[in-house]
Amino acid sequence: MTVSASPTSEATYADALALLRGRPLVVLTGAGLSTDSGIPDYRGPDSPARMPMTYQEFVSGPEAQQRYWARSHLGWGRMKGADPNEGHRALARLDPGLLITQNVDGLHERAGSRSLVALHGRIADVICLGCRTTSPRAALQARLGELNPDFAARHAAVATRPDGDVDLEETAGFVVPGCEQCGGVLKPDVVFFGENVPAPRVERCYAAVDALPEQDGALLVAGSSLTVMSGFRFVRRAARAGTPVVIVNRGTTRGDELASYKLEVGCSEFLTALAA
Repeated sequence: MTVSASPTSEATYADALALLRGRPLVVLTGAGLSTDSGIPDYRGPDSPARMPMTYQEFVSGPEAQQRYWARSHLGWGRMKGADPNEGHRALARLDPGLLITQNVDGLHERAGSRSLVALHGRIADVICLGCRTTSPRAALQARLGELNPDFAARHAAVATRPDGDVDLEETAGFVVPGCEQCGGVLKPDVVFFGENVPAPRVERCYAAVDALPEQDGALLVAGSSLTVMSGFRFVRRAARAGTPVVIVNRGTTRGDELASYKLEVGCSEFLTALAA
């Protein structure tokens, strides 16, 4: 049965900490963990509804790819300047058995987390849909800047959106280069909506979650609404096995009814207390 309070009571907060401390953990993180680093999330209580570009739309033709890369060119310039926050650093100190992140910002790695699965990839990498060559996003950013020299200055005031995107409709005329190896279409090496998470990543996460009952462990969710199945399936798997689940997220989540504790508090605050 879910134990929760809104706002979260001191007793619930203390009980959740007591449950997690000293146990082997698998931790699942979402966009809510990176908001303290200045990166907006998709479904937070103060976030307007946003629908990112789907894979099917991206591959539909040059116009969609131009729209994506024009907006991403501006967003990446801002996102790459974000630094890990106290929540990222606390998780690095906790060093769970496995850290599963739905985020593509790479901040967990920069904070020093070691055993990690980036479910949706990393936006710092680019892949060619033709020859499958991967390359650094920084190199593509430089090419985009050279081909569109005044674009960033003309649109400096546009609002930032999640995952290296911005709120911009005026993308006509933006020049998008092809792959330097084969001339093919370049795409960030991340899982778009409409794509599947690579099976080896999912299997590694399932194995870590399945091992928790034998270890008297727990699953901690931090900053995810669990709206998409890519993360929710691990909560459902843990709950089915009787593994305690603690969810820390501002706003309701798809997994609330499966949680032992649901806390309406900030991720950085709670993770810092857990790591203390």
